[in-house]
Amino acid sequence: MNEMFRIFIADETLVADMATGANDAHHHTYEELIIGEHGNLDHFIDFKTTQLTSPFISFVSKGKIHRVTSSLKDGRCKFWVIRFKSEFIPETTFQLYSNYHDKANIQLSENYCFRRLSTLCEMMYAEMQQQEPDYAIIRQLLSTLFTMIESERRKLFPEDTSMTSQSTTFKNFLRILEENFRRPEGVDFYAQKLFMTARNLNLICHNILQQSVSEIVETRKLIEAKNLLLSTDKPIAEIGFDLGYQEKAYFTSVFKKKSGQTPSEFREEMRKMIH
Repeated sequence: MNEMFRIFIADETLVADMATGANDAHHHTYEELIIGEHGNLDHFIDFKTTQLTSPFISFVSKGKIHRVTSSLKDGRCKFWVIRFKSEFIPETTFQLYSNYHDKANIQLSENYCFRRLSTLCEMMYAEMQQQEPDYAIIRQLLSTLFTMIESERRKLFPEDTSMTSQSTTFKNFLRILEENFRRPEGVDFYAQKLFMTARNLNLICHNILQQSVSEIVETRKLIEAKNLLLSTDKPIAEIGFDLGYQEKAYFTSVFKKKSGQTPSEFREEMRKMIH
């Protein structure tokens, strides 16, 4: 996916097409949110299959292996499928990893809140049909959508006693990361904050997100770098410095290694795409 944001409706026709085509487990280079208004979904993720019937929500974070199989419910199917790059709402993305890494699927009831989720999807869809969509509006609507989903999640899992020790540590790591990712700190810093060894913290991160602590920290920096390149006119050297890179050349090298483009190339391409 080259776009920063995409929203579409998976309906009866798409379900029929999926049934006749290959449906292998795969992973994405983007985040994906599925909101089921009508229909059923068998969702293989986190190495288990969950059967969902509408209404439901599934959030698939970038890099997670998953497979979906859709079917009709009372002859109908309508899923909102929202795909976006991590840097589109950088302040929210890592919070989503924290909240949904061990609960990708949420079964909901047909209520006022769910109808409001559908309304937000309709508003984003309508904005994207404009000749020049206003991505500031889309960002705000998407952030609001996740805020409302989180409110429902807390009602459904108020204490979440099933949370494992690893899960708790991972959530705390991401919280500390959000406060400190702009600093030039490594795994030892975060391990000390969590009163554990660097080795154990790395093991937990590998188990949950299949990345090392250093990779997760660098990913968070990269997401913020892309956000600043897109939303500000700050010089590249200043953006790098703000994120703990002392040398522009090193920042450019890390950025290109991770994203396949230099910061300048990314900024130019994204601005052409969005504006």
